[in-house]
Amino acid sequence: SGELQMEKAKIDVCEICRSELAGYYEMLQDAGFTVEASIPEEELYMSGDAQAMKRILGNLIQNALKYSLDGSRVYIALKREDGMLTASVTNTSADELDGSIDYTARFTRGDSSRTDGGSGLGLSIARSFTEACGGTFRIAIIADLFTAYVTFKAVSPEE
Repeated sequence: SGELQMEKAKIDVCEICRSELAGYYEMLQDAGFTVEASIPEEELYMSGDAQAMKRILGNLIQNALKYSLDGSRVYIALKREDGMLTASVTNTSADELDGSIDYTARFTRGDSSRTDGGSGLGLSIARSFTEACGGTFRIAIIADLFTAYVTFKAVSPEE
C-alpha cells in the first residue's frame, strides 16, 4: 500500500544473513538441499530496517525452499563492491522458468498448477521491503537457475 514504516538504523548485513541462514538451515537440509554460503566474516553495514532486512532474506530463502529442484544446491551470498552491498539467493528451479514472467508481481507464481499453499506474495514483499529501505531488487534467470539480488548502499562503521 506504500505505507511501510521503516525504522532506519545502521545494521550489520553479514549478521542478518548469518542469522536468517541459521534459522532456515535445518529446513533446507531436511528438504534435501545442500546449502552453499558465502558471507564475509567481517561486519558490513547499511542503513536500513533490521526487521525488514530479515523479512527480505527470509522470503528469498523460503522461495528457494519451496521451488528448488530436489537434491539441488541453494547458494546464499553477500558481496561488497563499489560501495554497495549485494545479497543474493540462487537456486535451480524444480520447474521450467519463464523469463517473460514478472515473478515479483503480487500473486504471481511460476506454475499456476501449484497447490502447495503459497500465495505468490513472497518475492513481491521482498521487493517492496527492499525498495522501502532504499535498495534495489532484481531477478536473473538463466535457464532454470533463479537468482534474486538485493542491493543497498554500504555505510562505514562510523556513520
